[in-house]
Amino acid sequence: MRVYVNSVGLDVPDGATALDAVRAWNATAADDVAAGERVIADSRGLPTSPEARAHGGAIFRVLPARRRQEGDEPND
Repeated sequence: MRVYVNSVGLDVPDGATALDAVRAWNATAADDVAAGERVIADSRGLPTSPEARAHGGAIFRVLPARRRQEGDEPND
């Protein structure tokens, strides 16, 4: 099935995950996702689980993972 990762069209097998799609695009980027250094987002920029099943026409983006700085607290 056809998916897109960072604007590149790729063919992945049925049952592929978002991480499989990223790996088909760039193995190093997939390793970075697995290590928590990057995240996968959908076409709207919302985080997507690496284990999420891909579907025909899916659009994924690989983005740097945001890390909290020491002393940063979430707003309540």
